[in-house]
Amino acid sequence: MIKVLIADDQALVRGGFRMLVDSEPDMTVVGEASDGAAAADLARSTRPDVILMDVQMPGTDGIEGIRRVVADPGLAGVRVLILTTFDEDDYAIAGLRAGASGFLLKNTDPAQLLHGIRVVAGGEELLSPGLTRRLIARMTDPSTSVNHDVFAQLTTREREVVALAAQGLGNDEITARLVISPATTKTHVSRALTKLGARDRAQLVALAYRHGLVQPG
Repeated sequence: MIKVLIADDQALVRGGFRMLVDSEPDMTVVGEASDGAAAADLARSTRPDVILMDVQMPGTDGIEGIRRVVADPGLAGVRVLILTTFDEDDYAIAGLRAGASGFLLKNTDPAQLLHGIRVVAGGEELLSPGLTRRLIARMTDPSTSVNHDVFAQLTTREREVVALAAQGLGNDEITARLVISPATTKTHVSRALTKLGARDRAQLVALAYRHGLVQPG
């Protein structure tokens, strides 16, 4: 059962998301919050798998809420999926830098939102290939020195998997490309995350671009 916490300042929006999530047999809403601070506090008591986080909220906004969740060692397994009405790269970049695992617009088709929750709960980032490349390219500081030694501890196959993830491929696509089993792909991703000290797949992708394993574009 995937436990979901909803953070949005509009009660009507929260209610709509709750009805959608609770209609799924493998999901349940464990709480609602009206701003980022309340979301972080509620996460500590409810231990959700995924937080649906609005960006612009009165009081503590969603970006600060993400930072608080990420900074709490007790919430290490919690993933945040940003939901916003604004289709702007800056919101996605700020959220990913803060530690979010995905980014969707509120007008996303309900089936896509439910799929997104499952994807993020499974440890993957939720960005299209084009958006991944565009955002990570912008996230990468051009003044940062390339350090290939960052990946020295990875095996050759783990490097391949990280490079493909950085190109926007999901686990199923990586499995097909490398002709390996889904379990093997997940193992390689998990080991790469551990070795590189990355919180989630989005940070793994950022490292791949920042330190030259792949190049933007």
